[in-house]
Amino acid sequence: MIAPTPQQAQRDALAARVAALIDRLADGARDDDARDALLRELLQWQRANVSVFGRIVARLGAAEQDPLAWPAVPTDVFRAARVASHGADQDARVFRTSGTTGPRGSHHLRELSLYDRVARAAARYALFPDTPRMQLVILAPTASELPDSSLAYMLDRFGAWFGDGPSVYAMRQDQIDADLLDRTLHAAQRDGRKLALLGTSFAFVHAEDALGSRRFALPAGSRIMQTGGFKGRARAIDPAEMSSLLAQRYGVAEALIVQEYGMTELSSQLYESSLREAVLGHSPGARRLWWPGWVRVTIVDPETLAQVPAGAEGLARIDDLANVDTACAIQTADRACALLDGIRVLGRAAAATPRGCSIAADAALGG
Repeated sequence: MIAPTPQQAQRDALAARVAALIDRLADGARDDDARDALLRELLQWQRANVSVFGRIVARLGAAEQDPLAWPAVPTDVFRAARVASHGADQDARVFRTSGTTGPRGSHHLRELSLYDRVARAAARYALFPDTPRMQLVILAPTASELPDSSLAYMLDRFGAWFGDGPSVYAMRQDQIDADLLDRTLHAAQRDGRKLALLGTSFAFVHAEDALGSRRFALPAGSRIMQTGGFKGRARAIDPAEMSSLLAQRYGVAEALIVQEYGMTELSSQLYESSLREAVLGHSPGARRLWWPGWVRVTIVDPETLAQVPAGAEGLARIDDLANVDTACAIQTADRACALLDGIRVLGRAAAATPRGCSIAADAALGG
């Protein structure tokens, strides 16, 4: 047996501590001091072992003593360079961003255990806090159709973790199977069997067209998760209007219609908190995205990438401890503002790459 290198041994020790923290915080608990201490260690390790992140820190963060103040890796960098501490021969899975023009961003995962751990824990907390299993109906491609889609992979795993029987996929090759969807939902109504309808926002728009005048009254406790926006699509719907449309179409209370926020470059997901509040009888708050305790979300200035004052609008920077082998510090181009215990995402930044992200990308790529 070949002894691990010091780099591998340090990586494995960090990954084990990350896994332990995830397990400790899986019930929604928070320990920001422990999270930040571990993030500092992981950022130091990634500075030394992930070349594009090391270049960003050397160019833009050398004067900062606290690793949490170092600039993050912009999502555009994942389109232009490999962001990983390991070689391609050690990739267990490569997830790629969607899109039909230009290079696609790639997230190179050395192993999937941390990805699975965070996806299961966050969904259990935010989507299925009141029930171990229910029927899943999915409006998204299967993992076999899109093997490089992180969403398709996650929804496939949901079937094993949360499904009551095989998942029903009512969308194939970007086409809604309206008859299958109609039969499945009416059977749930007839049998009083609550279900979870999970899919992309644009797939739900397709379903609106495909279902025509058909309406449903899904059993109490049924829920809807939608994810993704309308980037590059000709037809977009305001989130509040979308919730109203889905409530009217499927007979599900708007509180049980929630947005999931994820991206290819992250391992973890954020969820709206309204479903958990509703099913557990908690007082509802404003619509907001909850993030799990192993994630740190900071709103930063688009020009300087420095943290903005509380309540101010900026870009969401997300530090995800589960990204052990890639980059845990991710700079998005999504506009957001912080609330007391969550964030509200306000949409993508203007078409031009924000100046701060552009400078950081140039540093990462040696420009």
